[in-house]
Amino acid sequence: MAASVQSSSELDLSSIGDGIDEEPLGDLTDEELFELVQKTMRANEILKIETKMFESHLKRVDPKDLTDQNAGSIQSVPDPVATKTFRKRSRSRGHSIDRNLKLSAEQKCDIATRELEELRESIDKMKEVAEKKLDNFKAIMEEADIRHSEVKKTQYEFKRDVVNGAVNPRNGRVIAEKLVRSVEDKLRSRDTLIEKLRLKNSTLKVLKKKLQLQLKQKEEMGEVLHEVDFNQLKIENSQYLEKIDERNQDLLRLKLMATNVLQILNTYKKKLSSLTMESDRLNSEITMRKDLFSKIEAEMKLVDEEKSTAEEVNRKCKTQLQDFKVPEVMEYVHEKAELYELRKAVSSWERKVEITSMALKTHLKTWQKLKGRDQYLPEQTISSSPLTS
Repeated sequence: MAASVQSSSELDLSSIGDGIDEEPLGDLTDEELFELVQKTMRANEILKIETKMFESHLKRVDPKDLTDQNAGSIQSVPDPVATKTFRKRSRSRGHSIDRNLKLSAEQKCDIATRELEELRESIDKMKEVAEKKLDNFKAIMEEADIRHSEVKKTQYEFKRDVVNGAVNPRNGRVIAEKLVRSVEDKLRSRDTLIEKLRLKNSTLKVLKKKLQLQLKQKEEMGEVLHEVDFNQLKIENSQYLEKIDERNQDLLRLKLMATNVLQILNTYKKKLSSLTMESDRLNSEITMRKDLFSKIEAEMKLVDEEKSTAEEVNRKCKTQLQDFKVPEVMEYVHEKAELYELRKAVSSWERKVEITSMALKTHLKTWQKLKGRDQYLPEQTISSSPLTS
């Protein structure tokens, strides 16, 4: 590659120098000048690439070692372009010839090969670093997806079990016992998961030590893994990763199915609870209707008894009405006259009673006065007797 670059650059530069030497710039046309400028720019680009490659090589390699190693192979080669340009200058400054020390094509090829190997190694290292970063990012994204799904699942379960399922229908507040039970169950499941992961981690550590021991034994026995083995392991790893991705997809699909089934189950649970409440309401209403029906039956029996009693009374009244005989007119007149006389006698007797009661009151008053006077006279007789004096 370096030899081709050198040869092409030398040809371009020599052609440019020949063109400039043979034909003065003033005799060239615009197209020829444009073509000459393009060739010069291409030659400069090639020289820049070579210079950049040599600089990067010198940064890694000590120039003294390079000089000691290749001192015998350095040639003093006259640069045709420099020679021809200095001819131009010699016409104005004088005839001075400069010769530059240049690397041979073999040395340039060796340097280019080393640079190519270094570039490949750096690209491989960058690929390894990029693959590690990509794997790390994939693991972080997978962990974030798992955490997101776990958070959504936890949120859904908390809303189902606590927010909607642990509400007291009387006061509309969350029952503390159910909340504490839900948190304890979640912590218990976390502890179980931690224990499982701890066991898995210990198992992986044991497996890692075993694989490291096997690798060490292979290195001691001379069975060092080559690039083909690593490529085969990469292929197997990619196949296993594809299988793991398929299993993860199946697991996600099953989780989605389980979520849908849980939603359907919760819907049916809500319907069942509403139907149970409706059944309880209907049972209580049926009980009330039965009690009302028994009361109505008792009232009907009482009404039947009253009806039978009233019918008996009615029958007796009908019998009496049938046996009743209307008196004659004269008898009715005599009865009315007798009633009038009796009422008159009653009023007379009432008047007599009033008069008698008034006379009784008068006699009672007179009697009281006489009684008081009789009590006063004995006291006077006692006070005027000679015994007292």
